[in-house]
Amino acid sequence: MRRFLTWMMAGAGMALAVTPGQGRVTASSDAGFVVESSVDVLLAPQAAYALIAAPDRWWSSAHTYSGDARNLRLDPRAGGCFCETWGDGEKGGGSVEHAHVVYAAPGRQLRLIGSLGPLQADPVTGILDFRLTPAGQGTRITLSYAVGGYMRGGRQSIAPIVDKVLSEQMAGLKRVADARPH
Repeated sequence: MRRFLTWMMAGAGMALAVTPGQGRVTASSDAGFVVESSVDVLLAPQAAYALIAAPDRWWSSAHTYSGDARNLRLDPRAGGCFCETWGDGEKGGGSVEHAHVVYAAPGRQLRLIGSLGPLQADPVTGILDFRLTPAGQGTRITLSYAVGGYMRGGRQSIAPIVDKVLSEQMAGLKRVADARPH
């Protein structure tokens, strides 16, 4: 949990430094918020979908409970878990469900429900949606995260931070996708 407090504070300072076009808060009110980010990758839709299902390859270790993205797993089928499990090392053992899959259409769309990071501390939930569409020689991946529910301190203040963190993950996804041999 301490790592996620650091995550929030770092995100708060960096939220204003988001490069235009990386991501944005598309809606924000007392009822919730929506953030959206898109990247174009040099992979066919099926390959891009397979990479999304391997967050251990592209998610930032700084935004995990264990401090190591290699502990992340995503089973891309309905009921599948986007989970993190770590062993009995110096931090002790543990696990967390970040989200679970509710819709899987390989090569087209992957939808999960869950509260990411510090959002788990309140009765808040979100719909994390990855949409894939052909774009030129590759695929456009659009991530949206719609969050609603009661949050101490309000949701509007955290929306830019969540946007920054998810935009960072999308940049990591693009970096790995475009570095792969084709």
